Amino acid sequence: MTHSLQIAVVGAGVVGLCNALQLARQGHKVTLYDPAGIGEQCSRGNAGHFATEQVFPLADKALLPRLPMMLLDKLSPLRIDHKYLLTAFPWFSRFCLNMLPGRFKRHTRALRALNEAALPAFKQLLQEDFENNISMRGSLLTFEHDKIEQIRALQQKYQQQGVAVELLNRTQLFALEPGLDQRVQYALFFTQVGHTPDPYQLSQTLFQQFTALGGTFVKAKVDKIALLNADTKQPQRAKIKVTTQSHGCHTFERLVVATGAWSKTLCTQLGYKLPIEAERGYHNMLPITSNLSRPVASADRQFIMTPMQGGLRLAGTVEFAGLDTQPNYERADMLLTHARALLEGSDTLVQGEHWMGPRPSLPDSLPVIGQAPDHPNIFFALGHQHLGLTQAAITSELIAQCIANQPTTLDIGPYSIARFQ
Repeated sequence: MTHSLQIAVVGAGVVGLCNALQLARQGHKVTLYDPAGIGEQCSRGNAGHFATEQVFPLADKALLPRLPMMLLDKLSPLRIDHKYLLTAFPWFSRFCLNMLPGRFKRHTRALRALNEAALPAFKQLLQEDFENNISMRGSLLTFEHDKIEQIRALQQKYQQQGVAVELLNRTQLFALEPGLDQRVQYALFFTQVGHTPDPYQLSQTLFQQFTALGGTFVKAKVDKIALLNADTKQPQRAKIKVTTQSHGCHTFERLVVATGAWSKTLCTQLGYKLPIEAERGYHNMLPITSNLSRPVASADRQFIMTPMQGGLRLAGTVEFAGLDTQPNYERADMLLTHARALLEGSDTLVQGEHWMGPRPSLPDSLPVIGQAPDHPNIFFALGHQHLGLTQAAITSELIAQCIANQPTTLDIGPYSIARFQ
């Protein structure tokens, strides 16, 4: 970097916040835009799980034979609104194509690369605030019915990808988490996984560090992005005009789009195809003091429980119903049924606070990270599906390297938006 740049970051979720802070640390003058506020969407309601063990794409052929039963089961982790099925059909077609073995392996490598670098990047970014916001106690994946041979095979599958994981029997499991129900038979213990006791506070910490470095926040929706004085010989010198209804127009030298599930409009405006779907997730926040000390997921029930400062958060459902459809809070209700099955003495548990947020999901399970092919002063940091919290800091590291015209820590070719054009 030879001089300070005027940079706009559009989107103040955890991905946008990490990008804004990373760039401010490098001496740039950064303005952050978001109509909802700081960390108010998925960054507030997520499971708080830094899921670095999740190196396998969601587009897995093993899902296909289970789909019919999942769609018929009211307690299933997956729901597709029948009114939305036709709209979502092109996305699901591409999703299924990504189950092909070659693509699955390629995308696994790309996810693994991001996840291996995820927590070291957060340590670097948060600095002295890391331990206050991220607890490194690992996470558990529990099994009620699977045979030990199947669980060992799954453990080996993770280990082949470099994921640190131990197989726990009942004695070992209940020594670690005595509050679990006796119906749990085994668990995989991911030892190098972290969680945050308060996802919203993590966003506020990032924002406080950002503003302490002189960063500016504008609470407004970016309606339009346009290039000014475009020079075909030196396109990076073009200015970018950002237009909002409430705060008028401002010009910048670089721009980062980190708008999550709302990214399609701006990408289309710039001339880029983005096959993104709003994969709606729900949580049920139980106002109880939990004796769990780490996130506990269920392989049988496909949900997760995370101990937080405000209680026990139940999360993990998937719903395809569009970006603007009203929430269906029965999806949050049913999480309590699963929690009652996994927690000892849980008959007295009652429904907690319900929340819904749209995850930005692409059909190959990979995010979009990097420079816009036809706009060298515009950069994308979006589409992280279930791993936005996990991959936010490493994404910001890669984007900052791109803006500084430096070699990137990882090969970012697999994450380019060019793959959809």
